[in-house]
Amino acid sequence: MKKAKDGMRPEYKRSDFATLERGKFYAEVTKGTGVALLERPIAKAFPTSKAVNDALHLLLALVEQTSRITSASSRRPRKRGRG
Repeated sequence: MKKAKDGMRPEYKRSDFATLERGKFYAEVTKGTGVALLERPIAKAFPTSKAVNDALHLLLALVEQTSRITSASSRRPRKRGRG
């Protein structure tokens, strides 16, 4: 796609960038936290960072529990002695 003379693609408008804040997440990034952009329906369901983190912690716990169940059931049954 060709860029316009000012370096911006034609589908972008300067007015779209008027509300952006430079360095908005700088402090969080330097602390080592991650910044993720959520899609609108996800952001409505999880309106705060705490809500997102709580949901992800629950998901990780569920994955851990499920993987333990799966790995335990995939073992071969023990051979029983004849008797």
